[in-house]
Formats: sequence, C-alpha cells, structure tokens
Amino acid sequence: MAGSQRPSRLRLLEPITILWVALIAALLVLVALPLLKMFVISFEEQDTGVFTIQNYLTAYGRQRYLDAVRNSLLLGTLSAAISVVLAVPMAWAVSRTDMPGKGFTWAIVLAAFIMPPYLGAIGWVLLAGPNSGWINVVWRSLTGATDPLVNVYTFTGMAFVIALHSFPLVFIFVKSALDLISSEMEDAANILGGGTWVTMRKVTLPLVWPSILGGFILIFLETIALFGTPAIIGIPARINVVTTQLWQFFEDPVRVEVASAFAMPLLLVTIGLIAVQKLLLARKGFVSQTGKGGERRQVKLGPWRWVLFGWCVLVALLSVVKPLMVLLQASFAKAWGRGFSFDNLTLRNYQFLLFEHDMAPQAVWNTVWFSATSATIAVVLALLVAYIVVRRLIRFADALGFLAMAPFVIPGIVMAIGFYAAYAGPPLSLYGSALLIILAFASRFLPIAYASSQAAIRAVHPEMEEAARILGSGRLHAIRKVTAPLLKTSLLGGWLVVFIVASRELSAAIFLVGPRTRTMSVLLYDLTEQGNFEVVSAFGGILLVITMAIVGIGMKLVGRDFMLRRE
Repeated sequence: MAGSQRPSRLRLLEPITILWVALIAALLVLVALPLLKMFVISFEEQDTGVFTIQNYLTAYGRQRYLDAVRNSLLLGTLSAAISVVLAVPMAWAVSRTDMPGKGFTWAIVLAAFIMPPYLGAIGWVLLAGPNSGWINVVWRSLTGATDPLVNVYTFTGMAFVIALHSFPLVFIFVKSALDLISSEMEDAANILGGGTWVTMRKVTLPLVWPSILGGFILIFLETIALFGTPAIIGIPARINVVTTQLWQFFEDPVRVEVASAFAMPLLLVTIGLIAVQKLLLARKGFVSQTGKGGERRQVKLGPWRWVLFGWCVLVALLSVVKPLMVLLQASFAKAWGRGFSFDNLTLRNYQFLLFEHDMAPQAVWNTVWFSATSATIAVVLALLVAYIVVRRLIRFADALGFLAMAPFVIPGIVMAIGFYAAYAGPPLSLYGSALLIILAFASRFLPIAYASSQAAIRAVHPEMEEAARILGSGRLHAIRKVTAPLLKTSLLGGWLVVFIVASRELSAAIFLVGPRTRTMSVLLYDLTEQGNFEVVSAFGGILLVITMAIVGIGMKLVGRDFMLRRE
C-alpha cells in the first residue's frame, strides 16, 4: 500500500507541479491579497484593528467627498461622449470610405494613444490657460478683449482634454466592428432610396452600436480612474474628483482605511460596467451576419471626403500637434511666455535635467528598469497562465485565467491602494521600494500580456508539443524549445506594450513611490506643482523620446500596428 502511494507523492514533486503551485501563489500575491487586504482594512480602525463602519461614514460623510463622486461620474460621461463624437466619424471614414490620408489618420490615432494624458494636459495648460495661454494671448492681441477666449481650468475644458487622448479606444472598437460588416446591407438601403448619409446613420452605425457603447463604457471607466489630468487641471480649478480626493487621504497623516472605504464603490462601479460591456461586445450576431466573408466596398463621398479629412486634421491639431508644439517651444525657452525668438532659445532646461537635477537622471533610470522588469514578470506569468488555460492542464485552469484578467476591472488607483494596504507596512514594510512598484506595475498590466499570450497560444497547435514529448521531452522543455519560439513575436509585442504603458503610469505610481524611487511620470507631476513649465516640458520631451524609441523598435520587430491591435 505504501509502495503504491509513493509514485503518486513523487508526481506531486515534479517540476511542472511545483511550477503550477508557484504560479498560483504569484497570482494570489499580485491580485487577490491586495484587494482582500484593502477590503478588510476598510472595516478596521487604524490603530486598534477593531471592526468598524466608521471609515465608510467618514468617507461619505462630507459634502465635499460626495461632490467628488458626482464630479467623477459627470466627468466620465462627458469625456466619453466627446470621445465618441471625435472618433466615430474617423473610424467610419478610414474603414468604409474613399477619404484620403488614411495613413495620416492612423498615425494620429497612434500618437494620441501613446502620448501620456498628463503631458497633453500640461500642453493645454500652456495653450488655454486663462491668463497666459497662447490661444488667449493671441486672441487678446487681435481683438483687444479682456476676457479669455478659452479656459482649460473648467469642467468642460478638463473633459475635453481627457477625451483628446481617450478617443483612440473608441476608434479601435468601432473600426474593428466596421471591418467585419459587408456592404450588402448598405447596398440594399441604397437600392431602396437611401443616400450615403442616411444609410450610414440608419444602417451602418446601428450595426456597430454595441462597439460604440462598449468604447463609451471603457473611456468612462478610464476617466473616473484617471489621476494626472484631474490633478493638473482640476486641482487649480477647485474641481475635486474621486482620484484627487483619494490622493488627499494619503497626505500626512495617511488615512489608508478611509481611502480604502472611499475606493470600494469605484471598484464596484467598474466591475458592473465591465460586465455590461462584455455582454454588449459578445453580441457578435448583432454586429454582422456575414462576417469576414462579405464583400466590403468603399463609399464614394465625392467632395465630402475632404470634409471628413478636414475633421481628422482638426482632431490631429487638437490632440497631438498643438500640445506638442507648445511643449517643444517651452522646453527650449528661457521663459515660455515670451514666445518664439532666437534670444529666448536655450538648452539650459535639458542640461539642468540631465546633469544637474538631483532626481531627474535617477527617475529616467527608475522608469526604464521598473517598466522592463514589470513587463518581463507580466509576460512570463501571462504565458504560463495562458498555456494552462488553453491546454486545460489542471482542473481549476479557468480560475487562474480569471485571476490574470481581474486587474482589468480594477482601476489603477484602487490597485495601488490595495498594494499599499497589503505590503507597505509591517512585516514587509515595502513602501517606497522598487520591489513594491514593480509588483504593482506587473499586476496592473498583467491582463494586457495575458490577452496577447492567450491569443498566440490558441494559434499554436498542440501536436507539435506532443511530438516533442513523444520523443522524450518533458513539458517544460517542450514549452521552452517548441512553443515559446513560435510565440516570440506575440510575446515581444505584449512585452513592448506593457513596457510603454508602465513607463507612463501615474495613477498607481504616485501612491507607492519613495524619495529615491520616483518615476518620470511622478517627477513630472512634482515639477508641474512647482510651476516651472520650461523644465516640465523638457522632461516631458525626454519621456516622449524614450517612448517613441520603444514604439519604433516595436514597429520594426513586431509590426506597425502592434499597439492598436485587438485580439
């Protein structure tokens, strides 16, 4: 009897079994434990640990805190609505019409996607500040008016700036749906007397309505979890939202238990709306009855194609060109308000940051190696989890997949609070450490790597692995020698995307960094608070150069649209 049990016990000690156990433990540490700790601490007194609901009463006991919730909901709705207005005509024009400049439009979408939202916000402060913003300076000089033409420090201004860097999500959703629709239904509408615009409004857009609504929901959720733009524009404008209020709970003295209570409804709203979005996007039959097999013909717009192209150019100017131009000018200026002149040009801002600032070079290094390490951890974990889920290797494979995708429905700022609650204090005391930031980034962006890995593994037939195992290879050896080389392009693409989004992450980083572990995004925010926009613009330029270099490498190795693919 003992002899029969020994082989079974030995199998439990096989390397592959140990790896699966370690993988489950890693997912619990990265995902489950921080959320559980945040939930528990929201019901504890700070000093005694005694159960209480006082934290929730405090979190929602003042009108200012309730106003923050209301403002976040309104801001998310308005930003998402503006994004839809910006993106849907562009997506329809690129997918269905003979509009010129489609390559230009794709480039603008990519540029708006990779430009950090807080950097765009700084650009619009320089453009549309009520006193010294360039648009208002020119307006006053031309008209003699005393009041500003535009003011970015308003609720509408903040929502518009957020939408200028969120619309690519709607564009990707809607264009992907439009690409699946054949021209047959539109042809039928034309035969029955419907013109181009009537057909588009009555037939085409209703077919992609789930994708439009899905993109709207995603931008709503991104907006209510955004910290950078509401902090840069909202705080000076005295507009309080959930994320900036959470930041105030972390001011001395830190009230993490109140912050945890205040963050819980944000998490519940996110989970609920993500569920609604998945239901909408799952209704593929509503999007197209013919699928990819149907013929798609371009709609001939005549002179109207130039109107649509003009719309794309306008979006390009507002989202990318104007903010980048004013940031570039400010970064090389002695005083950005003096305008373009040779006697105002200087390299002093870059020299100061690269060679004299006590933290800037360290922040650059921190950003690169934090992002690279977290991307590596996320891709390795995602690959192993996706392999288990797709190949159905263990009984609870779907539970692992659920844990890997769970951070997708957790706002970054909530995840950061969870990591702070779980690991910042004793016994680990990791607050401000590189390890805590790397683990938080890996957890935050694990779903990106998982989605890429899962799609790639599904494309690799298991017969090749089985052939290797028949020839005597173990499973781990087969994965390393057979499967991984076939997936290297997809894995590299996932790694690059995680690196890029981690390098610009602010919402999670600002709660976890210490004096010597500041990232570029956090230092940019610190410099913005100091009001030195010349140095801020120069540092933003350095961040953009690093980001564009990584994007260029990705385009060269993986493909031009590696950041805009939908798996």
